[in-house]
Amino acid sequence: MTDATVADLPDNWGRWGADDELGTLNLITDEVRVKAAAEVRVGRWASLARPITPNPMISGPFAPTTVDVSAVQHMMSYTGVGVAADLMLVTNHHVSSTHIDALAHWSHDGEVYPGRPRAEVVTAEGVTHASTAAFAAGIVTRGVLLDLAVEGPVPPAYAVSSHDFDQAEKRQGVEVGPGDALVVRLGWSATPVPGTPTPGISVDAVRWMHRRGVAVFAGDRGDAFPPLGSDGPSPLHAVGLGRMAMPLIDAVHLDDLAALCAELERYTFLLTIAPPRIHGLTGVPVNPIAVF
Repeated sequence: MTDATVADLPDNWGRWGADDELGTLNLITDEVRVKAAAEVRVGRWASLARPITPNPMISGPFAPTTVDVSAVQHMMSYTGVGVAADLMLVTNHHVSSTHIDALAHWSHDGEVYPGRPRAEVVTAEGVTHASTAAFAAGIVTRGVLLDLAVEGPVPPAYAVSSHDFDQAEKRQGVEVGPGDALVVRLGWSATPVPGTPTPGISVDAVRWMHRRGVAVFAGDRGDAFPPLGSDGPSPLHAVGLGRMAMPLIDAVHLDDLAALCAELERYTFLLTIAPPRIHGLTGVPVNPIAVF
């Protein structure tokens, strides 16, 4: 990739100041939230999270292999006074867990958004800047589903382009605007299938998000696996999250949402994202809820 091409990539470093930790969440203004609230008209809703069945914390020859281990491992305890409790070990960026990536999840040339040295930000004690603390108040905005899998899953190794987004908008009668959460359905599971190249979002599509002012991205597939080509950065993680400072919700479940949108003939909704208020992490599981 040439220097000119790199310079042409979307970049929000410095846009909201040297101490900013919100990135594109700054685009979700009070006016955007008021507009989002007006999407609630019939009281129907859908979760965008994948269900998780925990594994027990066991070891030895009968323990599950790494590939089969759940995103959550747990141990039950009994207090002796009629109350059961759990201890959980959570892998925040697990491919089968719906989670939101904090801006510190990705770094560029040893720096974390918006230009802090990674060695000072990502420490053994936790993340000190651009961590999950930025999501502590929750995220409330308008969500827009662009369903690219209406006629079935998009082909293997397909690179989703800005043209695909334009066509989906036209087909569904919607328009993505500043502060919106863009939800994209490709019809694929977030878990890679060995030997099968998955589709993914292209840099061209990420540029489209930048032009439209997308605040959050959520998709059943994000970056392709394996990567599409090897001459550039990963579109969503390196460019979208790393350079644009756009939080990503990985591994979402979209079949229920797509079915509800088709039934109601509406592809916009109020989207609420309320992760646990755990600071200092690079990501955290989340259950996004779309309300119509």
